[in-house]
Amino acid sequence: MSKRILAIEDDRFLSSLIKARLEKEGLEVIQAFDGEEALVWLKQNKPDLIVLDLIMPKVSGFDFLEKISVDPDLSRVPVMILSNLGQESDIEKVKRLGAVKYFVKINTSIDDMVNNVKELLEESGKSE
Repeated sequence: MSKRILAIEDDRFLSSLIKARLEKEGLEVIQAFDGEEALVWLKQNKPDLIVLDLIMPKVSGFDFLEKISVDPDLSRVPVMILSNLGQESDIEKVKRLGAVKYFVKINTSIDDMVNNVKELLEESGKSE
């Protein structure tokens, strides 16, 4: 069974690019275009990894992380941040909330993102 990635990104073009590239690697990708939509999906499903933007409508990535950090099952799902925010304070905040990787979009190629997704899935698979 292929690994399932929840990609939460409000930029539909970027979300489609992420989805296409990860599916090319044999991964299943579920798209959510805001944090609220993602939280609804998570009530009935559990992904193997979450790729999360921080600045989104309805529920921000920060609020999303806060909500899943208190859920014993969801708090174990690795979260990779892909955001335009690059302030050290933002990076520290999301790491405190449980994010395992942080990438600034402008500094990250799609190939880097894919390689890190595969690495994180490998690491999380070893700990199960």
